[in-house]
Amino acid sequence: MAVGSDYPEGLASSLFQTLGGGTMATKYARAHKDKWPGVYVYEMAERTFQGKPDLCYVVAYKVEGKLRWEKVGLKSEGYTPQVAAELRADRVKKARHGDEVKTAKEIAHERAMTDRTIAELAAAYFEAKGDSLKGVVTDHNRFEKHIRPILGGFRASKLSPLDIARLRKSMEGRAAATVWNALELLRRIVNFGRKMGLCPPLKFTIEMPKKDNEVVEYLEPEQAARFMEVLEAWPSRDVSRMLKLAMFTGLRRGEIFKLTDDALDFQQGFITLRAPKGGRTVSIPMNSIAREILLEQIAWRDERFLGSAYIFPGRGGERRVDSGAADRIKAAADLPKKFRIFHGLRHHFAVTLANSGQFSLDMIGELLTHKGTAMTRRYGQFLPDTVKRASDMAAELLSGQASTVPMPDSERKNVVG
Repeated sequence: MAVGSDYPEGLASSLFQTLGGGTMATKYARAHKDKWPGVYVYEMAERTFQGKPDLCYVVAYKVEGKLRWEKVGLKSEGYTPQVAAELRADRVKKARHGDEVKTAKEIAHERAMTDRTIAELAAAYFEAKGDSLKGVVTDHNRFEKHIRPILGGFRASKLSPLDIARLRKSMEGRAAATVWNALELLRRIVNFGRKMGLCPPLKFTIEMPKKDNEVVEYLEPEQAARFMEVLEAWPSRDVSRMLKLAMFTGLRRGEIFKLTDDALDFQQGFITLRAPKGGRTVSIPMNSIAREILLEQIAWRDERFLGSAYIFPGRGGERRVDSGAADRIKAAADLPKKFRIFHGLRHHFAVTLANSGQFSLDMIGELLTHKGTAMTRRYGQFLPDTVKRASDMAAELLSGQASTVPMPDSERKNVVG
């Protein structure tokens, strides 16, 4: 190769800066002056290919009157002067027509910014959701334990059903609900990335396993009585009232933590839940016990955290994010270890209503602010026998009525005929 004669002045230093530094080869030249104009090649002294120094192809072109150098690739990577010339032609065409011209490095960087890895998407997801995310600690642990080791380094665009199968394979032996929760978290993270422009949507649907271990937690009468005794004697009255409210309304933990003064309508008797789990603002009736609990709690709060808008404030009057005392109350009441205190009290509320036989499943679903009937149907097993027998009685009545109604002559002829 000719050395230096076919290069514009300063090419070596320009290439050195453009390609990110490193040891530059001392021999460089045009790939072919007439056949591939603007295509240059230089030897990589520190790399060999097929027993000779590897070759790096570079193109030069102007954008808005300024000379730009762009590395194309190495001969060992399959690049040729023809490939380099085609890339240069594309850049020149765009520059000539006033289109934005991006180098391969810029394109790769831009693509990386809009196609983040699952680990990067998760970091953005958890940061954006912050303390508002229900079960944030559990989700963090779930991601670190199950998802990151298998899929953390994958870009969303590269995920395939086979990768999801690998994740499920790694969780063999786990409960179906555990696998479901991990896949659902992955789906949430990718959907968040898509909405934020951090990744493209998945090209397939994640198949969710059936949860066959959905447990309905509730308290037996003696457990409920013991729990109430502990609440009445507990020194932290705000926590005691918080758990009572959960027990007598079925409110979720996060909904209680987010309760503010403007959510309570004592005149009309409603509690407004803004941005609940279902995402849609709803209101539930404020029963007499809930009313008493809330009034006592507001008086207590105003003595200690005057100016706080939260009904059950945390440190400094800010929104509460956890309650360690709730677990201590659970232990003091000797409740089962598997009983999740807030979640369990919500179930206990629903089961109590179902057992009474005075509430339909639809009404229970309304009080629990369920968006659909699937979540409420689990409480059908607790309906008393008298209610279950109502269906049989209805069938008997309808059957008896059908047998006593005489068939019109015209229809009887048709049957006989």
